[in-house]
Amino acid sequence: MSNNQERVVYFNGRIIPESQAKISFRDRGFMLGDAVYDTTRTFGGKIFRLSEHLDRFLNSLKYMRMEPNITKNEWENLTMQVLEQNLHLLKSNDDFWVSQRVSRGDGVKLTSIIECYPLPFKERAKYYKYGIPIITPSIRRTPPESISPRAKIHNNINLIQAEFEAKSTNPDALPILLDTNGNLSEGPGANIFIVKKGTLITPKKQRILEGISREVTIELAKKLSINFSEDDIDLFDLYTANEAFITSTSFCIVPISTSNGNTIGSGEIPGKITNELQNAYTELVGMDFVQQYLSNL
Repeated sequence: MSNNQERVVYFNGRIIPESQAKISFRDRGFMLGDAVYDTTRTFGGKIFRLSEHLDRFLNSLKYMRMEPNITKNEWENLTMQVLEQNLHLLKSNDDFWVSQRVSRGDGVKLTSIIECYPLPFKERAKYYKYGIPIITPSIRRTPPESISPRAKIHNNINLIQAEFEAKSTNPDALPILLDTNGNLSEGPGANIFIVKKGTLITPKKQRILEGISREVTIELAKKLSINFSEDDIDLFDLYTANEAFITSTSFCIVPISTSNGNTIGSGEIPGKITNELQNAYTELVGMDFVQQYLSNL
């Protein structure tokens, strides 16, 4: 294990200090966003669902016609090596994002990276007490007819522009984009769920990135015998929902307080079913992620 106070990364075959990992400006990931990535997180320093994240990562690589000649088992072993060599830098009650990235490089040789980055607990703690406000911007999610949202790629300009628009209305807001049919799709790294008349509903997977936290939440809902469906959700459904929440790698499950200024349900944070799912998620990962955030208030 490194004694250095600088994080290390896997970079094109070697584990080196972050400051030594240099990418050419000719790299197609930089020039064109021609790259693939995936990200999981740790809980108490232990990585969560790495196998599922790597499956999605490898599917994204295949969709983008990239072959770095690294097997799933090798990605897993390298990821664990990078994480273990960075764990001594984690502060008490903190955790990491852990990401794998591949760009098309110079068009001949790919660029492959594995890296860790501290989660932003302090910046996001308030959302677990007050809920997260969401905005549906005018910008629509790129349709599957143009590029599949099921591949996790670097080119996120569609989502970034939506984020600028949402934050110009409310700096604390997260954008949830409508698709080209006027139904809710997703936000930057975030899936949306609503609760209506006791049923948990989330958008159909064909028009979104299937989040691993989304899948975990669906699994937990079934175990808790909560009625569940994948369906089209429009703004009327959201405005009249009893509860709503976001799932993501970093957030896990975080309640939504308002949508375009409209209070969701009774305004209780979190709602009954959201709270049940948060508790089940906490039990699954072996630590209270809600309290982890709230302790940073």
